Amino acid sequence: MAREPLTLTELARVGFVDLGEVRLRLAEVSELNGPDTADLLPLLAKAANPDAALGALVEMLRQNSAQIRPFLTSLDAALRLVRVVGASSGLADFFLRHPEELDVLERPTLVLPTVEELTEDLLDSVGARDGFSNLVDDDAWVALRVRYRRRLAAVAAFDLEQADPLAGVGAIAGTLADMATAALEAALAVARSMTSGEVAARGVFPRDQVRATRLAVIGMGKAGASELNYVSDVDVIFVADGAPDVELDSTRAVEIGIRLAVLMMRGMNEASVEPELWEVDPNLRPEGKSGALVRSIESHVAYYDRWAKSWEFQALLKARTIAGDRELGARYVEAVAPKVWSSASRENFVESVQRMRERVTHNIPDDEVDFQLKLGPGGLRDIEFTVQLLQLVHGQSDPDVRQSGTLPALTALAQGGYVGRAEAAEFAQDYRMLRLMEHRLQLEKLRRTHLVPQDEASLRVLARATGLATSAAGLSSLWAETKQRVRGLHERLFYRPLLSAVAALPADGLNLTSAQAEARLAAIGFINTPGALGHIAALSGGVSRRATIQRHLLPVMLQWFSQGADPDYGLLAFRRLSDNLGSTYWFLRMLRDSSGAAERLTRVLSGSRYVGELLEKIPEAVAWLENEEDLRPRPLSALLDETRAVLARHESADAAASILRTARRREMLRLAFASILGRISIDELATGLTDVTSNFIRGVIAAIRGRELNEPGVSRPLGPQTPDGIEFAVIAMGRFGGSELGFGSDADVMYVFRSGSLEGVAAHERASFIVRELNRLTDDDRLPLDLDIGLRPEGSNGAIVRSLDSYAAYYARWSLTWEAQALLRGRGVAGDVVLQRDFERLADEVRYPTAIAESAVREVKRIKARVEKERLPQGADPNRHLKLGRGSLSDVEWFVQLMQLQHAAATPTLRTTSTLTALTAAADARLVSAEDAETLRAAWLFASRARSAITLWTNKTSDVLPVDRAQLEGIARVLEYPPGSATQLQDDYLSVTRRARAVFERLFYGPVERPGPNVG
Repeated sequence: MAREPLTLTELARVGFVDLGEVRLRLAEVSELNGPDTADLLPLLAKAANPDAALGALVEMLRQNSAQIRPFLTSLDAALRLVRVVGASSGLADFFLRHPEELDVLERPTLVLPTVEELTEDLLDSVGARDGFSNLVDDDAWVALRVRYRRRLAAVAAFDLEQADPLAGVGAIAGTLADMATAALEAALAVARSMTSGEVAARGVFPRDQVRATRLAVIGMGKAGASELNYVSDVDVIFVADGAPDVELDSTRAVEIGIRLAVLMMRGMNEASVEPELWEVDPNLRPEGKSGALVRSIESHVAYYDRWAKSWEFQALLKARTIAGDRELGARYVEAVAPKVWSSASRENFVESVQRMRERVTHNIPDDEVDFQLKLGPGGLRDIEFTVQLLQLVHGQSDPDVRQSGTLPALTALAQGGYVGRAEAAEFAQDYRMLRLMEHRLQLEKLRRTHLVPQDEASLRVLARATGLATSAAGLSSLWAETKQRVRGLHERLFYRPLLSAVAALPADGLNLTSAQAEARLAAIGFINTPGALGHIAALSGGVSRRATIQRHLLPVMLQWFSQGADPDYGLLAFRRLSDNLGSTYWFLRMLRDSSGAAERLTRVLSGSRYVGELLEKIPEAVAWLENEEDLRPRPLSALLDETRAVLARHESADAAASILRTARRREMLRLAFASILGRISIDELATGLTDVTSNFIRGVIAAIRGRELNEPGVSRPLGPQTPDGIEFAVIAMGRFGGSELGFGSDADVMYVFRSGSLEGVAAHERASFIVRELNRLTDDDRLPLDLDIGLRPEGSNGAIVRSLDSYAAYYARWSLTWEAQALLRGRGVAGDVVLQRDFERLADEVRYPTAIAESAVREVKRIKARVEKERLPQGADPNRHLKLGRGSLSDVEWFVQLMQLQHAAATPTLRTTSTLTALTAAADARLVSAEDAETLRAAWLFASRARSAITLWTNKTSDVLPVDRAQLEGIARVLEYPPGSATQLQDDYLSVTRRARAVFERLFYGPVERPGPNVG
């Protein structure tokens, strides 16, 4: 009786997707005398992709039904074939090209082949005898590739038939590495035959010389670790030498070795009738793509001794001889091993390795990041990187962890007590799962890929192929959970054991000694490792609630500290802060519940001694890190309101000034936080610092003089009947007057008074008293404020304070050009408003002359040249001085000020105390080209930011860009450069100032243009 047609539900239950075509294809199988549908459907139900498996069977029967039909009479063999072609369209295509190879699936592979069996078989495929093949050229390569894929089909069948494919990942990866070894041995035999000849020619050498050439192929990466994928690149390094019993010098051996290596690589991946196998990648060799393809051992060792970077030693961790001369390869591995296992002690080792990892992640296209199985966050590379880093750190003293494979290394690390057994087991399982997904992805088309598909149909096939899930959604969920766990790998495997080394915690098999913990801390960038361990012990020891929270926090915080420029200081400052606030509920809650605040805290502490030392006085300020709004500069109006409230509560000038000093520290700390965390621009920072300084001076002067600021709105002009008998004002000069202050800037000022009820000597004495008290009450050992009066008339020889009439008389009779220049940034900031405005009007008459004599212009240029020669500190590099150096602040400011002296009378927009505002106005007025103005602006901004960064990093004021790499790195990090940017910072600064200096010299020192002769 005829079988009833299959329902769509029945077909869908088998796993078919293209339901419209399935019935036709099943019918065609029957017509071509294939298996009965009733027998075939249960087989197809076990395929990863039943549609693809059925399609492949149909194509095979169409193409060669007589040859395949007997094969399909065995349901056991048929199932094996269905599984293979249902998981791999690449192998299906292979059998369509070579149906004669189907017999490899007739019987099950019960045991994976050994490397010796594989090597013998592949050597046989090219007729190799005594190291030379009978087949050459394309005949050899096709024969080798066909035999390789025959073996690959048998391995794939074994893999797909495993009851627990996760447990078998290691064995499959090892066999694939053995197959690469066998293929390379066969390729070497072919290369020897192709390189040998009776007559020497290009690329052809005498047979006895080829025989005497010893070539070792060193497996790197997954090949060296015996953990290859189905289609991995095979990373190699080639080493050559002459045979010891034959006179063949090393140079000739290397020359022949190069030819052999080139032919071997072509044999694996050059286009041919039979598709390529995989790429042989020699780019991990010394100097990478630019380096010699083949070297002697001596040449390799010389390079590693002198030039190698840290990542190259990490790559050598997996070095293993996989083909060619085993004795030569063993000598190579023996020669480089000591360098590998001492590399973790190299300066900046972990930093350089981390930068390499970051570059890999950064180079992933944005649309692939979430689907990258290997390189993306939570991917295979995260596991491999962490395991290798632990090996390099602890392998210095423990040979047991010197394993090339990831899984054996994890086991050894757990057995040695460097990671917890539970963590090692968990992440070994995660690693196997990711590798299984990678295997199945690559097996599908026999192509190198690490991208998990995004469409549901392909994900469903991958789920069935791995056996990890029954649906696309199930696999996606499982993968997401795995990625999440792996993301925490570095913390759990690298940092958490540090706590158990010092805090006597239950550790599930962890037993890091102090020396081992110190080695691990040194590897991630700590210098004073005993001190760091002491801090960790103090923070996490005991049974208090605080210690419990710290134990949970410290592993990840240590990681964040290690990413800073000075992790030692960061951890020290954190301990001090915790000592101050550790029992405070809100502090513990913030650290525990707000990872953003905790991360920001580690960033500012490890990047700024300025912040660390201020926080000792104002520890409660860390609360701002939890709220972005608290990191914004407070407006001047709010600062003044607070100052008025302080003055209203305190009649004593000393008491009020003490509170105002604390308020200034607090606001400077707020601005430091915002600057380091990149929350404000350089313009906002300058305005904020200027406002804080202005408010402080205003408040202290008000406290000294009486109660005129006690009431809100008292900014009204004060008449001659002021409480202290005079009008008094502070005039901001220099960067203070231009609202351009940075961290560490002096506050340039001048003092002016006008008689009221006090006159003559009494008025002058009263003004002098205010100045003395201002200096006394603003003095702050913790955060100095230098009120610099060097720009007053007559400079250091002039009176400290003058009356407005005295200033007017002096400027009318004695004023020098440099004093007019200094007044360009003069601006009233504190004291009596009417007097401030009157002084500014007086200054306008001096600084904005209707005409400036050519002799005065020459004098400005002469003084500038003199300043460059005489004021630059002895021994200072003019290229690195941020204030007086070439193309730095002074060049830009002197150029702008000369433009203002010459043109401000006629161009009102130039009448500003701001350097950059004046530069923009000059460009708008076409007094300087927009391009030149932008060049000068860039240099001024860079130098300004660098000066502030130096102060934040060191808590010291300096105008010189340091040469020390560690100091440059710290400054670079404050400037938001990525890790390892010391050289980049230096190059950027020298480049921008070099361009600015060229503009400055052309525009400032260029010839003075004169009107030409009248032409009738």
